[in-house]
Order: sequence, then C-alpha cells, then structure tokens
Amino acid sequence: VGVQLKRRGSRWRIQDSLAELGELAVSARAQVIGSTFQRIEKPTNIYVGKGKLEALNELAQAGRFDTLICDDELTPTQQRNLENALGDVKVIDRTALILDVFASRAQTKEGRLQVELAQHEYLLPRLAGQWSHLERLGGGIGTRGPGETQIETDRRLVRDRIQRLKRS
Repeated sequence: VGVQLKRRGSRWRIQDSLAELGELAVSARAQVIGSTFQRIEKPTNIYVGKGKLEALNELAQAGRFDTLICDDELTPTQQRNLENALGDVKVIDRTALILDVFASRAQTKEGRLQVELAQHEYLLPRLAGQWSHLERLGGGIGTRGPGETQIETDRRLVRDRIQRLKRS
C-alpha cells in the first residue's frame, strides 16, 4: 500500500516505488498478491483514508492477505491504528521490511550485530501499547521493584540490549 501526498510538481512515481517494494517483499520471502495506492492531501493517523481502509478491511476479512506492507515509514501510532482496524493483519512499513531483508542476509557477526542494533532502535518507540492489557508487575529479580509495568520492563530490556550492541 502506498500513499502519495498531493504536492505540486512532485516527480516521484508511486508505481515505481510500489514495484520496488514488491521486489523487497519477494526478497523477504513474501508472496505479493497485489498493490494499491491513494493520493491524499495530508497524512492521516491511519495512513490511508476511510474508503481505502474499508476496502483493505474487506479484503483482510475475506482472508486475502495476512500482512500489509506500507511504502512509507509509519509512525508507531499509524501502525497501531492500522493493526487495530484490520484485525489479525500484521502491518509493517518499508523500513521494517528492509531491516528484515538485511537480517536474513547478514552473514558476518558484525553485520548481524549492526542489523540487530538497527532493529532494536526501530522497535523501541513501537513498544507503546503492546502490553496495555497487562497490569503492573510485582517486584522480582531483574525488575526495578513493584509497580513496573510490562512496557517499562520491555523498554528497559531493549535499551539495555542496544547499549550492549553499541559496545560490541
């Protein structure tokens, strides 16, 4: 799925970008079943307009696809809103797809560490809302005491891993 902002004089070709995105998806061992785009005035908090979202939702409910790849870097809010609107569909953006391709092809230890670092730095702001259904945890070994939520624990663990990777 691609979104093109209505800008005067834009030479960017969304069809070319979507074709490249399809090739990246195939590189990540995904089966591309189609592509679509929409021209909008300004970015929305769901990435696409209501009509396009309804069309995507109908296809998702019919079981036509289980992963939606967006041609831009989504904000964490856009990604979460799309996932909530589409149900069991996994939503990823161009950046996540590229990181997945690099992760699958990295052969050296240094390459794997660099990709892991990039993936963790990409993941950190997207953790919000992932554990909203969990209550506060009690204190225990490896936690910061009673009252730490699961999201706080996950953020701390990801930040710790990022620091270890940067030292490597």
